[in-house]
Amino acid sequence: MTVTATVRPYRPADAPALDDICVRTAHAGSGSRPVYADPGVLPAVFAAPYVHLDPGLAFVLDDGHGRAVGYILGTADTPRFVAEFRAEWLPRVARRYPAPDGPPTTPDQRMAALLHDPERMLVPELAAHPAHLHIDLLPEWQGRGHGRSLMETFCRALRERGVPAVHLVMGTANRPARAFYDRMGFHEIPAAGLDPAVVTCLGRTTEPRGNRQPACSS
Repeated sequence: MTVTATVRPYRPADAPALDDICVRTAHAGSGSRPVYADPGVLPAVFAAPYVHLDPGLAFVLDDGHGRAVGYILGTADTPRFVAEFRAEWLPRVARRYPAPDGPPTTPDQRMAALLHDPERMLVPELAAHPAHLHIDLLPEWQGRGHGRSLMETFCRALRERGVPAVHLVMGTANRPARAFYDRMGFHEIPAAGLDPAVVTCLGRTTEPRGNRQPACSS
């Protein structure tokens, strides 16, 4: 019998796999272990808080044997998420990843600085796109249409919650990711407070469009 990978809701037992996926894809789409002294800071910022605070919007790509090999995570309400991040999530991880005493000088310190500044997610130009997301697939599972399946599942869940639009903020240097988001119908949203050479803001609506009736479109 052929085993088929499928998208399914996140389960608590998936947490270690999600952390591993985040670490293996967080450095412009490639592995981050050579870059960070403690790469666990990456899922503490970009993965674990989402499954803790908004698990109903967490979906994984299951390899057909119960193992998560990709995920899409996010929140329907970024301002609410930011408040809960500071009140509920940050106290859980702050001791392991303390805020730097001064300007960050290492990759670990830069990630810790992001961890301790959840308000950075409140970008005025993105207010009309209240949801946001993170999506990652292990390299060997990329390019097979699984990213589209994850995105459609997530957008469908947002639409069921009445959420009109979603955004993401990505590293500008990650060109393969940008090509994927372009194919998914995202468009660039200029943000005055962010350096476009470093990060790019993208957004799209969650409404279906066209004869193909995708789960969300631009």
